[in-house]
This record gives sequence, structure tokens and C-alpha cells, in this order.
Amino acid sequence: MMVFLSCYTIVDGFFIASFVGKEAFAAVNLVFPVLMAAGTPGFLLGTGGSAFVGAALGRKEPETANRIFSLLAAIAVGVGLLISVILWLLMPEISRALGADATLLPDCISYGRIIAAALPCFMIQSFFQSFYITAGKPNLGFASTIAAGVTNIGLDALFIIVFGWGVTGAAAATAISELLCGLFPLLYFSRPNTSLLRFIRPVWMPRVVLDTVINGSSELMSSIAMSVVGICYNLQLLRYAGNDGVAAYGAVIYTAFVFVSAMIGFSEGVAPAISFHFGAKNYREVKSLFKKSVVILALTGILMTILSAVFADFVARLFDAGDAGLHGLIVNAMTIYGLSYLLCWITIFGSAFFTALGNGPVSAAISFTHTLVLETGCVFLIPFLIGINGIWFSISVAELLSAFVTGFFLLRGRKIFLSN
Repeated sequence: MMVFLSCYTIVDGFFIASFVGKEAFAAVNLVFPVLMAAGTPGFLLGTGGSAFVGAALGRKEPETANRIFSLLAAIAVGVGLLISVILWLLMPEISRALGADATLLPDCISYGRIIAAALPCFMIQSFFQSFYITAGKPNLGFASTIAAGVTNIGLDALFIIVFGWGVTGAAAATAISELLCGLFPLLYFSRPNTSLLRFIRPVWMPRVVLDTVINGSSELMSSIAMSVVGICYNLQLLRYAGNDGVAAYGAVIYTAFVFVSAMIGFSEGVAPAISFHFGAKNYREVKSLFKKSVVILALTGILMTILSAVFADFVARLFDAGDAGLHGLIVNAMTIYGLSYLLCWITIFGSAFFTALGNGPVSAAISFTHTLVLETGCVFLIPFLIGINGIWFSISVAELLSAFVTGFFLLRGRKIFLSN
């Protein structure tokens, strides 16, 4: 589901770069990290809460599971509405702070405000990514994502190519697709259904909310940190390569979304099963799931590194807007950046694994160290030493260091979940 979601994000970028121009593409990439950060409470509530809901289902307590599920969904809607208003009002100031010049500023504001208006639906969409699996309906989540993706692609073509609405059209297409993907689960779980979950009258449970926030803090930290790193990358690229650098980063990171989303999607997909068996004290099954996941993700990382190099020229042609200089910049960036896929799965799965066990603090420590400390530090330090290529190498160095951090926590806690 996450891979398909990332694929239609690439389609957005393709339409903007090819039919609006590289400046518009750079403008969208400049505000994109902030828009992603704004939707992170949905991931926090979904991943943090699904572990407790899954554990309750494992204990054969469906009423408790539905109470927690309904309360967290209501909170997700309310928080989404609040952040949407704030983001819409502050978008001009945010765009300037991100480095938008007179050329990029109008498109930054236009795109940002339209996406901000649809933020509650995006937050709901993020929230249900984990709960579709916990409810025993992963195919339903996949189907709704496909429908929203196809809608987005079709509306991109209509709004940008036929109507000539430019960046506004791209934002409107994305907003409408998020509306569809956000409203569907609200309707489905509000009615009698064949899943393991449904909405019931929510009851305020402060301890549950606190535990959910703590347990999901790693996902919140990870998502916000990725956005912070994206902002840092853009600032560095503006310094070393101007607006073309930001456009190149957009091409690289959109492609990375597809690759990394496959790893995140797998990790989040297996997490409810780990939560269930851990709650039921089936420790042997937890150990088996851990070992199988490590093998699958390691092989996936190798494959992704190869694909990143092989398809670098093809991806560059999708986003270069016919500019030879930008084309070369994208090919070089993708080839170097692709090395990071060899190791990034370690931190991704490690963080998701501890979240599934209900150990949010350790998961948060892994995410915080990986992104806000190592990635942010490397993206400023390494370019200082070797120039613009250091920006693309920085992610691989950060992943290597982060793998040691994750390994430390796994070794320290192995007696609890791997030796029983």
C-alpha cells in the first residue's frame, strides 16, 4: 500500500516537472517536507495505538480494542483540523523561511495551502495504514489506496495538461485523492462490517492516550526528523547548486520514497503480527518473525541499490524537464544515494520492531539518533569536506552509524524477545 502511495507521488512530480517546469518542481520540493511533517500525528496515533489494539485482540478483549480504536480516530480528526488551519495561515512565512526566492514563492504558497486544506484527510489516511492490518483487512486498505492513486493520476493529467492549472492543478489532484482515501475508512468502520474493529462511542482514556503517544513517539520522531533532514538537504543544495539542486533532490527522494516505503510497509505490516504474538506470549513466533524479516529486508536492500543505479538515467529523464545539466545532476545523485539502501532497513525494522513490542522509548531513541543526530549532522559536515557529492554520500554514512546504534539496542534486549 505504501509503495503504491509513493508511486503516485512520483507521478505528481513527473507531471509538474514535465508540463509546468523545473522551477515549479523545485517549489513543490521545497515545501514538501513541511507538509509531510504536518501529517505525522496520524502516523503516531496509528502505529502507536495499533500495538495496544492488536495486543487487546490477542487477549480476546474486542470491546477494549474498539474503545481504544474509536478514541484515537477521533483525536486524529481533531488534530488534523487544527494543524490544517495553522499551516494554511502561515504558509507564506514558512515558504520564505525554507529559502523560497521570488521565483519559487508563489508556487510554494499555492501548493502548500491547497495541501494544507486536505491535511485532515491525509492524517486519517496515515492513521489507518496500521489499523487496516490490525483489523484483518489489509486488502481493503490496498484497494482504497489504489483507487485514490488512480484518481490522482487521472486528475493530474486533466488539471495540468488539459486545463493548464499548473502547480495548483497538481495540488488539487492530490487533495482530492487524499479526500477519497481519508473518508472511506471513516465510513467503513462507522458501520457494521466484517473486520475485527468498528467505531463505538469513544471514552476518554488518558492513560491509553499517553501510552499511545509514548509508543508511537518513534514514528512521530522519525517522520518529523525525515522532514527536518529534507529541509536541511534543501538548504544545503540551495547553497551548492541553487534551485536545480532542490529539483534534483526531489527526483532522488521521490524515487527513494518508493524503495524505502517498501521497507517501511513491510515493517509496519509485520508489526501487528509481532504485537499479537508478543501479547499472547508466543515468544517462539516472535523470534521466527524477527529472523525472517531480517533476511527479507537485507535481500531487498541489495536489490534496491542495484535498481537505483540501473534506472538512474530513466528517472532523470522523468524529472529533468529537458535540462541536460539537471539530468546529469540527478543521475549522479541517484547512483550515490542508492548505496544507502544496503543498510537503511536495519533502522527502519529495528524501530518498528520495538514499537510492536510496546517499547516506544527505545524505538524513539533509535529514530531520534538516526535522523536528527546522524543524518542532520552528516548532511552539514560531509559536504563541507568534499563538496556537493558529500550531500548524497551523507545518507549512507548516517545509515552505517545508525546500524550500530540499532544493533546495540537489539543485543541489549535480546533476552526478552529472542531467547524465550
